[in-house]
Amino acid sequence: MFSIARKNPAARLSCAAPIRSLCVILSFAVLAGNVFAQESISSHAGTVTPLSDLLAEAEKNNPQVEAARQGWQAGKQVPSQVSTLPDPQFTLQHLSVGSPRPFAGYTNSDFAYIGFGVTQDIPYPGKLKLRGEIAKREADVSQQQVESVRRSVLADVKTVYFQLAYLAKTLTILESNGDLLKQIEQAADARYRSGMGTQQDVLQAQLQETKLVREIAMHHRDVGKLEAQLKQFLNRPQDSPDIEPADLTESPLLQNYQELLAAAKAQNPELAASQKTIDKQSLQVNLARKDFYPDFNVQYMWQRTDPTQFRAYYMLSFGVSVPIHRSRKQKPELAQAQAEELRARSEHEAQSQQVASELRSQYVVVQQTAELLKIHREGLSPQARSEFQAGLAAYQSNKQDFQAVLTAFLDVLHLDEEYWQNVAEYETAIARLEQITGLALR
Repeated sequence: MFSIARKNPAARLSCAAPIRSLCVILSFAVLAGNVFAQESISSHAGTVTPLSDLLAEAEKNNPQVEAARQGWQAGKQVPSQVSTLPDPQFTLQHLSVGSPRPFAGYTNSDFAYIGFGVTQDIPYPGKLKLRGEIAKREADVSQQQVESVRRSVLADVKTVYFQLAYLAKTLTILESNGDLLKQIEQAADARYRSGMGTQQDVLQAQLQETKLVREIAMHHRDVGKLEAQLKQFLNRPQDSPDIEPADLTESPLLQNYQELLAAAKAQNPELAASQKTIDKQSLQVNLARKDFYPDFNVQYMWQRTDPTQFRAYYMLSFGVSVPIHRSRKQKPELAQAQAEELRARSEHEAQSQQVASELRSQYVVVQQTAELLKIHREGLSPQARSEFQAGLAAYQSNKQDFQAVLTAFLDVLHLDEEYWQNVAEYETAIARLEQITGLALR
């Protein structure tokens, strides 16, 4: 990438003693630039990985998504558990007469018997169904949380990917601007040799060249951090090969804000989860009201004495739990359920406002950044380059001072970096819109 290998200009200067050590330092800095340049070339020599492949890999392998998915699968098993009747109880009875010995009096007393029975508790009609519906709504909330986690992870993957693409692009910018800086240094050296320039101009050019080397090193540091984050999202080993991003491109946004908002209201998992929570709490209120009603108990018993002398007994019992003291418990339970329902509705309203606000914020970012990119393409970047080329020519003709040329160069460098940073921010905002709306916008 950025190569600044050349003969050390400082060696051609007639350096005074105080300056000679600085010249040596700059020489080492230039050599270090070659090392970083080779690293940059090797790190970007791999095969480009499309973003779509990484998204599919993250959706399949990310542990957060898998954990949320397993939580949903577990929640789906609850409705059938809570909506099933309690297990029946089977009873074996034995009554002896005249002695505690088993079967004492069995053949000579119609009070002695052996009996078999079954007992079944029956909740008030509708209670079990309501419990099943409440558990089903809870599972629906977990399902929406799976989608929420999935979208969040995919948005994070996109964000890191775009940042890596931005850093790769800025390394290319540093290479091209290194060539421009070399022109400045050569012009300063030529003027210094002819006696029309100063040694300070040459040294300033070399200093700026060293700053570019430093910026390359900082970019490598940032790339390493982002690669670690991306591998974490993909659940890859940290010592696996680094990921090479594709070039940044500006994806046009064809939908207006109202279309995006309608999609968010229909497909946003956070909104869907909060609505399911309202439904669950409404059912919880109904269940709290039904808990005021009694539950039932049915028991059937068969009793047998000596079949040669006595007839068998058949007994059916029906019990009712009378809610005499239950109101002390159920009234607070009903009040709690009603308060939870009101809270769920307020949280849904707050979530709706948050989604609309975030959607509007990202939409504004996309619209305004698109305008900034147009200004860069059609105005700032070509104007800055034209100013630099004109200033360099004027400096070579001794009609311009060195500081003006250096300032023009820095304008070119910073505007180029700013342009691609804006592209990365634009694409990141598009990714957030996709996360909020569930639409494929690129």
